[in-house]
Amino acid sequence: MALDRQQQSQMMMPMKNSSGLIGYNRSPMIGDDEEELSKSALLAFRVKEEEIKKKKMEVREKVHAQLGRVEEETKKLAEIRDELEGLEDPRRKEVTSVRKKIDLVNKELKPLGLSCHKKEKEYREALEAFNEKTKEKAQLVARLMELVTESERVRMKKLQELSNNIESLGQLR
Repeated sequence: MALDRQQQSQMMMPMKNSSGLIGYNRSPMIGDDEEELSKSALLAFRVKEEEIKKKKMEVREKVHAQLGRVEEETKKLAEIRDELEGLEDPRRKEVTSVRKKIDLVNKELKPLGLSCHKKEKEYREALEAFNEKTKEKAQLVARLMELVTESERVRMKKLQELSNNIESLGQLR
């Protein structure tokens, strides 16, 4: 009786036939070879499916890695662009302040120079103040020249660094 039940359950098992349609095995005697073929075809199909899944995952990982590199390079280029756009004279405020002081000293020098010529009695006092302001102006002009020279050097160095960064990004490709 146990055999009869087993045979009955085999007879009613759904199976794929060679055309790919699911049917019921009506006779366990007739399809042993066909059943083996179906099992091996099903196994081969599953193996191929696994290979396809693995390849798909590999390609997906490669795409994600490439996207990560592209995002990183995009960020670097954006930083370089921001630095380049924001590149101004780093000593701009100090230069402006020194220029204003120079203008103020210039304004003070004119009346002092005139008072030297007009007022002989106060000549020595006015001459001394004039000389001090002239010296101060010379120092400020010298400082301005130093600042401008240093500023140009720093900006050229920064531009060279940015240029090198862009070239190194170009070499990564």
